Amino acid sequence: MIPREVYEETLLAYFAPIRPYLDDPAVSEVMINGPSNIYVERKGKIERVDAKFATREALMSAVRNLSQFVGKTVDELNPILEGRLPDGSRVEAILPPASPDGPSVAIRRFAKDTLTIDKLVRFDAMTDVVARALEAFVISKINILIAGGTGSGKTSMLNALSGFVPPDERVLVIEDSREVQLQREHAVQLEARPADPRGRGAVSIRDLFRATLRMRPDRVIVGEIRGGEALDILQAMTSGHGGCMGTLHATYPRDTLTRLETMAMMSDVDLPLSALRIQIGSGVQCIVQVSRLQDGTRKVTHVSEVAGYDLVTQSYVVRDIFLREYDGLDERGNVMSRIVATGLLPTFAPQLREHGVDVPAEVLDAAERLSRETATPTATTGGGRHA
Repeated sequence: MIPREVYEETLLAYFAPIRPYLDDPAVSEVMINGPSNIYVERKGKIERVDAKFATREALMSAVRNLSQFVGKTVDELNPILEGRLPDGSRVEAILPPASPDGPSVAIRRFAKDTLTIDKLVRFDAMTDVVARALEAFVISKINILIAGGTGSGKTSMLNALSGFVPPDERVLVIEDSREVQLQREHAVQLEARPADPRGRGAVSIRDLFRATLRMRPDRVIVGEIRGGEALDILQAMTSGHGGCMGTLHATYPRDTLTRLETMAMMSDVDLPLSALRIQIGSGVQCIVQVSRLQDGTRKVTHVSEVAGYDLVTQSYVVRDIFLREYDGLDERGNVMSRIVATGLLPTFAPQLREHGVDVPAEVLDAAERLSRETATPTATTGGGRHA
């Protein structure tokens, strides 16, 4: 039997043309659009590189060897491959006929150094005040969704927030493809599995989620919510499993909730839309919105509370606790922005105090300023005074 180390090195030899970029810590994505059309993302910016595979068949051979390494089948009948390289980099490959111009491959690399909240503050993705607020939310078992576009840093944010989970809690993580790297010892990581070519052996996220609830979790984390498992997560959030966290693709906090609706309706449970919306408004408590800005930097743009669903207006009540403000571009083309407290206090503040924490003093100060600014003059016979 071939030793795994030899097998891994043999596999990487097929990817020799892009090996320098796989070893470059500054590269977060390698995009192969055919054998001689290759791009990389470096520090948030996409650029074309000179690397190329000798022939189309050489690239096909690399993908086929990867499929053998991960134990999956890829051919004309199964042209899509999801897998991981030996270093954990996630690979998505699409072969002809689904990709008529030749094999298309995207390799998402993950930083070897753990990205902590302190580092995110240092990189100016958020402020220390936002970090302390999120710490209080996590400790208090607020249900949090992290939303953003592709490559916006959702998983990195989830990994960082996991560092705030108290060490005596048992956390179970469910993923399609393992990416979450929790900053804790007591964590059980579970991974879904697709069916084999004969349709056997599939284990879905929904299957894992149902099993997870019988494994005595203090918290359940779903790496990425993609489909009908959204309803299972909502039911967990509203049935005593506090502190649930997960990521999903959405551009703004309100979009996050409507996407969650859509995915929950993919389940096999025929739930009235009004009941589903009430459950979403009750279960999801906080949305952390992340985005990759025009200059390639990744930032927290919103920290928003979901304060329920209003049956009269038929809309979710979303209140921004922190919001990023923009001041245009500087002379180097960098986006000038800052994230500030809006002055709104979360209605779940009593839940924070039950766990011995509170929102940062700066948030309370912003609330006092907002209260003073919105105070309206009241006319009196003896002269004007403020109510």
